[in-house]
Amino acid sequence: MNPYSIINHPYLTEKTMMLVESNNSLEFVVRTNATKKQIKKAVEQLFDVKVEKVTTRIDKIGKRALVKLSPDYEAEEIGMRIGLF
Repeated sequence: MNPYSIINHPYLTEKTMMLVESNNSLEFVVRTNATKKQIKKAVEQLFDVKVEKVTTRIDKIGKRALVKLSPDYEAEEIGMRIGLF
């Protein structure tokens, strides 16, 4: 499984910025038929982090995954590495 085929791109809004700070989580637009387990593995492989929980929803943009990181890792640091800030 190629993690780049699962995750399309990060999704950034004011609300997701607040979640980065308060909930230690990042949001991504993912492939529509990707499962939570596949999303978790892909994020762990791409960013070398431990994922605590994955929540998904489908809307007009596509399938979005809210990925909560374990307390050992900071979502702000990952965001800076991928160029969100």
